[in-house]
Amino acid sequence: MNTKTTTLLCFAIIGVAVITGAFAYPYLPAEVASHWNARGVADDYMPKFWGIFLMPIVMFVLLAVYRIVPAIDPLRKNIESFRSYYNLFWLVLFLFFFAIFLLIVIWNLGYMFSFTLFIIPPIAALFYAIGAVLEHTKRNWFMGIRTPWTLSDDTVWEKTHKLAGRLFKIGGLFALTGLIIRDSAFALGAIIVPAMAIALISVVYSYIVYRQKH
Repeated sequence: MNTKTTTLLCFAIIGVAVITGAFAYPYLPAEVASHWNARGVADDYMPKFWGIFLMPIVMFVLLAVYRIVPAIDPLRKNIESFRSYYNLFWLVLFLFFFAIFLLIVIWNLGYMFSFTLFIIPPIAALFYAIGAVLEHTKRNWFMGIRTPWTLSDDTVWEKTHKLAGRLFKIGGLFALTGLIIRDSAFALGAIIVPAMAIALISVVYSYIVYRQKH
């Protein structure tokens, strides 16, 4: 997927979010739920304008980040070498935010559900997409497992990201177990614990590979 198409699709996602929020706006309460606890129950609220339109605003800012990063990274040539995967990551990220946005709107329209359980599929898909992208990233300063050891050596970067990519894919699939157990606390743990474990393993592994080589 090229950059122009990705940019247009991201703009379209933002536009659909804004239109959806505008249509739903008159039917929403003055304060909308904006945060849910581990049990998937709303426990914090904000004025409905910010509760509904904050996400599209964030996506618009992220769109600028998406376009700026390849231009300012000292290793931008490396980003161009995996640009299609870079574009894919950002498109999936925008779809993830849009899914969360829809859940927020639907919940505040009065359709109550366990928010934690309903965000499992979007998070699982995001994890899997991150894994697929990490396996193809090249050394850069903005995207990936950026430790002193991966940034110092292309081989260390490649081996670390191959491992992290596989682990994120497994983590995405494991997150789906929350839909089977159907317990909000377990579902949250099935997301957070693997993510923390993958981060720790990736950092330690990058150090080990670097020491083995040098």
